[in-house]
Amino acid sequence: MKMIATVLLSIAALATAASPAFAQTKLKWAHVYEISEPYHTESVWAAEEIKKRTNGRYEIQVYPASTLGKETDINQGLTLGTVDMIISGPSFAARNFPRIGVAYYPFIFRDAAHQAAYAKSPVFQEMVEEYRKKTGIVMTAYTYYGARHTTSNRAFTDCAGMKGLKIRVPDVPAYMATPKSCGANPTPIAFAEVYLALQNGTVEAQENPLTTIEAKKFYEVQKNVMLTGHIVDGVVTQIAPHVWSKLSDADKQVFIEVTQEAAARGTAKVVKREAELVDEFKAKGINIVTVNRQSFIDAVLKNFTPESLGYERKDYDRIVALK
Repeated sequence: MKMIATVLLSIAALATAASPAFAQTKLKWAHVYEISEPYHTESVWAAEEIKKRTNGRYEIQVYPASTLGKETDINQGLTLGTVDMIISGPSFAARNFPRIGVAYYPFIFRDAAHQAAYAKSPVFQEMVEEYRKKTGIVMTAYTYYGARHTTSNRAFTDCAGMKGLKIRVPDVPAYMATPKSCGANPTPIAFAEVYLALQNGTVEAQENPLTTIEAKKFYEVQKNVMLTGHIVDGVVTQIAPHVWSKLSDADKQVFIEVTQEAAARGTAKVVKREAELVDEFKAKGINIVTVNRQSFIDAVLKNFTPESLGYERKDYDRIVALK
């Protein structure tokens, strides 16, 4: 009888362990970046770390390179319930919540450290909370994507030097603001066609982070890199409302802490690579030019105020003042 009782107790314990209360939750984490990029490698690290810190209650599968759809699709997927977590540029969130788009205003950030200060600031936390109230989506972490610099076969050192330059930029007002303010001729061209357009002279210049200039080999058809740093880009980790609402307070804290740790790790890798690329481009014979940033800042503020692009001056002032 004693043995039977022991067996029955063992069966009961197994049944309890297999009950819904102990069930593992599987989540889909989507993004559009390649598997070699920090936005993917650190997401994979975070997925494993969340699993570890929640004793295996959450199994997160990371889907890279637009596997679950383009950036527009995965942003919509948070609301539709087709994805559970994403990393994406805040410009997509700005379509529903324009205030957060101020992060794309030219020269609002000095560098990666300034952007990191913004991610921890009261002004960003206000936006995060307003966005959550409006959409249910929770933004937990901000990762540095890179400062956008300008390549051209004509070197320049200030805003006036851009006058008449035919430059490819995305067809977005915030991206157009700097070249327009300096008298350049911004020309939207599909990203996939930029290399050929530079090669055949359809445009003379383009702008992108150094890591993109490397990946797309723009340095092969451009002689100069001007370190304009006119837009400091970033991506945000976001969690869907149908997931967040079911997390315990303790698990919410785990998701926040881990994704912020992953963002810090990813940021450090991008910053390190940018510094390496300056020297690597020099070694390839590319002319690296330090510019008078203030001349660009003055021109943008004169021609395209934050208000004219739909942003709030108080947000701009608070962000610029961050140390």
